[in-house]
Amino acid sequence: MVTAHPDDVDFGMAGTVARWTAAGVVVSYCIVTDGDAGGFDPSISRADMALLRQREQRAAGAVLGVDEVVFLSYPDGRVAPTLELRRDISRVIRRLKPTVVLTQSPVRNFERIFASHPDHLAVGEATMCAVYPDARNQFAHPELLEEGWPEHSVQEVWIAGGPSENVFVDVTDTFERKLQALACHLSQISHHDPAAFEERLRSWGQAKAAAAGWPQGRMAEGFQRVNTG
Repeated sequence: MVTAHPDDVDFGMAGTVARWTAAGVVVSYCIVTDGDAGGFDPSISRADMALLRQREQRAAGAVLGVDEVVFLSYPDGRVAPTLELRRDISRVIRRLKPTVVLTQSPVRNFERIFASHPDHLAVGEATMCAVYPDARNQFAHPELLEEGWPEHSVQEVWIAGGPSENVFVDVTDTFERKLQALACHLSQISHHDPAAFEERLRSWGQAKAAAAGWPQGRMAEGFQRVNTG
């Protein structure tokens, strides 16, 4: 999973992560920023907020059985799809050798504008570039070879938050674990009414399930699956 901020993966993908880890799939996170521009308490310094959000994301990952959480520590709110970011994501891909990469959409979704934070778009674009061509091209970012990371080809990318979903994951049975993971992000959700927050998440999941044509009461997370093999 490659996302911009701590909590992005838990809002959009946690039910899917819980299903995969329960099935024995090894899941790792690459979080591009530390979320230092987040939160609502002005008394907390930005440096302390970054450390807090790292702790929250690691705790949320532990709830879901995530193997590793990597932070690239780019500045929150100022991410651009630079060659440096492409290289750093490529390094993680080459080291972990994933079959599938989940990331955020590089395409703005005007029906869900909050999914299209500029950092999300930048991370989606940089990740797509890292998957193809950077991570699989031994001559791209030659310093990675010097560090001991040979090329690796990802077989699929699953894109969250975009306008062209073509695969849906039933997360009805893992929804409670999604809530447990999100509850770890207290700096981001403590101002919400818990019942209203849960109901909003349920309605999002039910809308996805309805889009998939599933019976009422089911919940889903949606992605655009791209074959890159």
